[in-house]
Amino acid sequence: DSSIEPKVKTMRYLAGASALDLAPSLLFRCRKLGALGRKLAMTSVSRESSGCDDGIITVDEWRRWGPVSPVPAAVKQIVDDLKVLECKLDAQIEFGGNGGKLQGPFGAYEDKKHRATYEALDDPEKKFRFFSARQVACRLLGSRGYLCQKCWLAMEDCMCSSLKPCGLWKRIRFWLYMHPRDFLRQNNTGKLLWQIFGVQSATLCIFGIAEDEEIMWNEFKRAGKDHVCCLYPNQNSELTLSVEKAFGGSTSENPGSSMADEDKTLHFILLDGTWNNSAAMLKRLKDHAKLVWGDEDLSCISLATGASAMHKLRPQPSWDRTCTAAAAIALLSELSLLPQLSSHGLDKQADALEEALVMLLDSLTGRRLRMGRSITRKVRNTISIC
Repeated sequence: DSSIEPKVKTMRYLAGASALDLAPSLLFRCRKLGALGRKLAMTSVSRESSGCDDGIITVDEWRRWGPVSPVPAAVKQIVDDLKVLECKLDAQIEFGGNGGKLQGPFGAYEDKKHRATYEALDDPEKKFRFFSARQVACRLLGSRGYLCQKCWLAMEDCMCSSLKPCGLWKRIRFWLYMHPRDFLRQNNTGKLLWQIFGVQSATLCIFGIAEDEEIMWNEFKRAGKDHVCCLYPNQNSELTLSVEKAFGGSTSENPGSSMADEDKTLHFILLDGTWNNSAAMLKRLKDHAKLVWGDEDLSCISLATGASAMHKLRPQPSWDRTCTAAAAIALLSELSLLPQLSSHGLDKQADALEEALVMLLDSLTGRRLRMGRSITRKVRNTISIC
């Protein structure tokens, strides 16, 4: 499917651009480069702090970014290929300019090379996985030494010391099903869930990364279809259930009947990507559900969401669509109102996540002000046809 072809010129990346030198010892040094604005040239970083050696991505480094899986084979292969290409061309790998694109002679050559590799793949699934792996690999390399590995903010804006972890009720587990273009985005809010609740209660699964998806689906198979729900906060869909309808009753026809099973965990999938991408992500989930259970009607839960705090900074297609963290907050808040769940502190857990969301907004706002950028949400023009 050519619609998923990676286009470097449209790659959404970091708010600040970075340049990478895959030397044995790596450290970032800041410098301004004219019209390209801020660039980060990597010259040395201690192995203890980065977990990397000669450009190799170790399991320790990979997991510090949030995943619980081993280093994906496809991501490792792309990083290795970039390193070999760097030696062949005798040119540093650099990310910079608007959108954090690969720069210079290396960038131009690599662009042609990866497009040729993509076109040579004859299977749409292989093309999709290649696209996802390349997105993740480039974001990892460009973020080393620039972004905090826990909060995904620039080092000078790190908010980790201000966050207050909170235990999530043991019967709930969140899965952050994240599009690769949202991986390591500074204004991503899904990352807050595992920062607050821990990676075993809120687990990252990157869309199209085989190792992540295998871990997630193995857990779903063990839990059973009745214990897996997807949060798709679109109340206009006839295929979604409200929290009250799904969990308020105790009949076997409702996914909420699983709440009566004290030995089972209920798994909630959060689609963490743009609204355009979420449709493709939901379709992939339903297609896999059909392979596993013979039925693609994966339970979908709609939420009575309002505008998220992040709407102040991040443009959304409309005010009734919300960010990932706000969707999780809304779910916990609505579940806490159900009599059978009111004693599990879900409202307090929602408050802890909301507090973290406000901290993220404050950090991003402060950065924009320092950089002289607008902190007003852009309103997208819409045309109403009566």
